[in-house]
Amino acid sequence: MRIGMGYDVHRLTEGRKLILGGVDIPYEKGLLGHSDADVLIHAVMDALLGAAGLDDIGKHFPDTDERYRGISSIRLLEYVRELLKAQGLAVGNIDATVIAQRPKMRPYIDQMRKNMADALEIPVENINVKATTEEGLGFTGEGLGIAAQAICLIS
Repeated sequence: MRIGMGYDVHRLTEGRKLILGGVDIPYEKGLLGHSDADVLIHAVMDALLGAAGLDDIGKHFPDTDERYRGISSIRLLEYVRELLKAQGLAVGNIDATVIAQRPKMRPYIDQMRKNMADALEIPVENINVKATTEEGLGFTGEGLGIAAQAICLIS
């Protein structure tokens, strides 16, 4: 068994969609990034890649590569799934936290879990997603960005 952890953060900006866990969340701002900037899936991918000893998402999906401009992070998560399979590894479980002052995440969490479970071809019960604020403190608390953390178990 191997454990991995991941972390990602992106700045909130106008003129972009807010995509988290593959869900398009209605909000006045979205996350700035080369891909769809889905911080939740990026943190999950880094946790999985780290547990497998396969480096990080920056190596696999560099922001200098035009193939990944605007790409859905769900597609990237499917690629990570295939990397794990090629190593003979399987996902045990994932526990992730989205850190954002706004918007409220609760209405979207079940769909986030399902999207990631489908992409990884694992039971939805093996993925947990939580959300928290930072009580108005720091860049997430001030509404400047959104962060996510994830931890996983693979075998």
